[in-house]
Amino acid sequence: MIVLKFFVCCFVAVSATVALAQSPDAGVELSVASIDEAVVRGHIRFLADDLLEGRGPGSRGDALTQLYLATQFQSMGLQPAGVEGGWTQPFPLIGVQTHCPPSITFRGQQSVTFQYYDDYIATTGRPQAQVEVTDAPLVFVGYGIQAPEYDWDDYKDVDVRGKILIMMNNDPADDPQLFEGKRRLYYGRWDYKYAMAAKMGAAGAFIIHTEASAGYPYQVVQTSWSGEESELADEGQPRTNVRGWLTEDAAKKLMSSVNLDLDDLRAQAQKSSFRPVELPTKLSVELTAEVRENNTANVLAMLEGSDPEREDEYVIFMAHHDHIGIASQRSEDGDNIYNGAIDNASGTAALLAIARACTQLPQRPRRSILFVAVGAEEQGLLGSKFFAANPTVPPGKMAAVVNIDGVNRIGRTHDVNMIGMGKSSLDEIVKQVAQLQNRIVTPDHFPDRGYYYRSDQFSLAKIGVPGIYLHSGVNVIGKPEGWGKQQLDRWVKEDYHQPSDEYAEDWDLSGAIEDIRLLYRAGLRIADDDAMPSWNPGDEFEAARKQAIAETQPGS
Repeated sequence: MIVLKFFVCCFVAVSATVALAQSPDAGVELSVASIDEAVVRGHIRFLADDLLEGRGPGSRGDALTQLYLATQFQSMGLQPAGVEGGWTQPFPLIGVQTHCPPSITFRGQQSVTFQYYDDYIATTGRPQAQVEVTDAPLVFVGYGIQAPEYDWDDYKDVDVRGKILIMMNNDPADDPQLFEGKRRLYYGRWDYKYAMAAKMGAAGAFIIHTEASAGYPYQVVQTSWSGEESELADEGQPRTNVRGWLTEDAAKKLMSSVNLDLDDLRAQAQKSSFRPVELPTKLSVELTAEVRENNTANVLAMLEGSDPEREDEYVIFMAHHDHIGIASQRSEDGDNIYNGAIDNASGTAALLAIARACTQLPQRPRRSILFVAVGAEEQGLLGSKFFAANPTVPPGKMAAVVNIDGVNRIGRTHDVNMIGMGKSSLDEIVKQVAQLQNRIVTPDHFPDRGYYYRSDQFSLAKIGVPGIYLHSGVNVIGKPEGWGKQQLDRWVKEDYHQPSDEYAEDWDLSGAIEDIRLLYRAGLRIADDDAMPSWNPGDEFEAARKQAIAETQPGS
């Protein structure tokens, strides 16, 4: 009798489970529950292991990462969505390892000499074995920005062709009516500044680093700019010969050598009336480099939508799978592998967990889901930039991108930190899902760091695709006020782009799981909504969205 009761109970339990799985709402909840710590932790542990050698573009570790992602997607039953029916979208890179002289001297009435690595970092602006600059005059160009919409031009009518430009990081922040006040825009990014210098015909450009203006310490410049730099092949853009960084102390000494004060110059540069300041100083420098052609790839998989009228529209889940690789400089403990555990083995793990959850849904969403693990993000968003320039589906059919770049490892939080909040209709979806978790959505905690323009959703925004991008909340449950921010600040200061960004068993991933589930639910809502997400009226990317959608219309 006891045995019979046992089998009856088992039959009832199994029947209840089957019935639960057959209920669409309950089935969704089961798929949400499948995003758990064991799954996420296991993927991070593998992707951040020393055996993958930091996942540098074009390396053996990069190839292993791509294979791991493709086989994981395949094992889930997803469809390959790369080129020619495969799992990848390969793209060519040119790798440049610059060799700087031990010191450089700016020559004037009072010459000043700066030491490589400690005072300055430089890379060749051209993919060739040798570049040189001879007796190039120096010009301080403030922030190096041309922004017609703000009636702002740091260059004015000054001819800077063949000259070395000295410029400040970030963008002007004193006036809340200009450049959105303290919120950093793309104008504040180093890649914009170097591109502008090249457009203006300059021989080179040095950006003055400060921790406040960059959002990270100088050691990040040292590690990120001293190894092999990669770029997309055949970009065909104007170039400078030299791209470099100066520490704040070095910049102060340079200005002092010509009887100028850096703080006074910075104050002048806060105003639109600023004019470039030519310095009675010249620079000659020769850089040599090892140049090689290599390849990396984006890894793509798809879950086809269920609605015949919506299946050709796509919700994109994205994360970058690369990191810095192996650097020539070793840390104090002798480590030179940049494992990138948080940045971005963790985001890639979240992407895989979401993909797995999608395959466990009782019925497929109306729109198709595209999973895109992009490469070479650390080299300047190159993988997502290539995907945006060579989309596998029309940009006007991309409903939204959900980008994951790092996860929370400090525990559950009351808040959800949304980067780019206020830009699109996706705000409301994130708020609705956060409310289910009894959490609040907050705007960027560090607007001066310009995070929206530093990760892969930016590449898709430029072709019109609205995006969701979260950072860890700071109001950690059970911890005193301010504790969460202290932890995040410490990580940026000590671990960001350092060998110490390694996997640890003692991470508290409970908050990460909650955030990943939020992103998953948000993506499902977008996939099932009648309307396509849109940028808010007047947003900088609204015109690109309208153009992309118009191009998908019949007769366009």
